Amino acid sequence: MGQILSPGLTAPDFTLKVTPDQSLSLSELRGRRVVIAFYPADWSPVCGDQMTLYNEVLSEIRDRGAELLGASVDGAWCHDAFAKHRNLHFPLLSDFEPKGAVARAYGAYREGEGVAERALFVLDEKGVIAWSYLSAIAVNPGADGILEALDRLSDQESSDGHAQGAADAA
Repeated sequence: MGQILSPGLTAPDFTLKVTPDQSLSLSELRGRRVVIAFYPADWSPVCGDQMTLYNEVLSEIRDRGAELLGASVDGAWCHDAFAKHRNLHFPLLSDFEPKGAVARAYGAYREGEGVAERALFVLDEKGVIAWSYLSAIAVNPGADGILEALDRLSDQESSDGHAQGAADAA
């Protein structure tokens, strides 16, 4: 397993295909929390289970003020078929060409196999990595870590707000 980007670092910006004719840039989501879930490949059993689980908790992720993005080296047409088959309601980004360039930038690319690692990143509103996690390739990391990281951001925001309010009152 590789060394993924650590909390405290600014997440590298990127622009990737969401559909064959539409792209999404990370910078477009600035001001919102973002969850990026890198995964090896559409249609693999563990990846399918992982993305389906994230779809099931999507409202909880969005309730915490975050957008969810899946990313793998599969092409946009493959993502489209996979998302329709699994009834997914969040974007799957195609890190297809140059293959794995974004996964590499995040330290989440498996050179020997040519796929993304199973890696998770939670970004704050400023695009700074608040939490990152690298799972074993054959293990679904679940959603608890993502939800806990988003809750910690909310807790931090409320305590910062209380501290600011107290400073303003003084």
